[in-house]
Amino acid sequence: MEVLFATTNPAKVSKYKKVLEEKGIELITINDLDFKLNIEENGKDAIENAYIKAKTYYDATKIPTIGMDNCLFIEELPKENQPGTHVRRVNGKELTDEEMIEYYTNLVKEYGEKLTAKWVYGMVICKENETKQYSWSKEHFYFVSTPYQKRNPGYPLDSISIMPEVNKYFLELTEEDKKQYKKKDNIDEVVEFIVNSLQK
Repeated sequence: MEVLFATTNPAKVSKYKKVLEEKGIELITINDLDFKLNIEENGKDAIENAYIKAKTYYDATKIPTIGMDNCLFIEELPKENQPGTHVRRVNGKELTDEEMIEYYTNLVKEYGEKLTAKWVYGMVICKENETKQYSWSKEHFYFVSTPYQKRNPGYPLDSISIMPEVNKYFLELTEEDKKQYKKKDNIDEVVEFIVNSLQK
């Protein structure tokens, strides 16, 4: 089955592509289409933005479509400075990966040696006359002010994220570490949601 993942983020695609292929689901992305829609992601949370993306692209293509978004919350920041749904947009500007790393490392330096972060994710699947949604969170990891030398294109903040259980950057985790990370990241549950939502 062909399914459209309404994203241009390579990191989001690579996280799910292989495991979904094993279940008979072929992910294509916006980059595989011959057009790109201009979508205003003005939802108040991750689920609303995911719905906007999924519904807009489903209506345009009639291909079952996955929309996904995430919100970032940082424990030490005041409410008015929370990134929320605007993780990459700061003062109206869309930041590049490197600009994001610079911006968030500067926040760490401003507020302390490390910042306690939490991701809240939303995923919506649109097909035919049906919409399914799923939300989950990844809590209790840290941002630090010294970036790791490697990069994960599309997920730049992995370069400044520390998994506290093993005190390592996300990008230096071993296979054993990643088993813990996989549980924390709810990958199995997300894949199950996708597969079940796409079944007739």
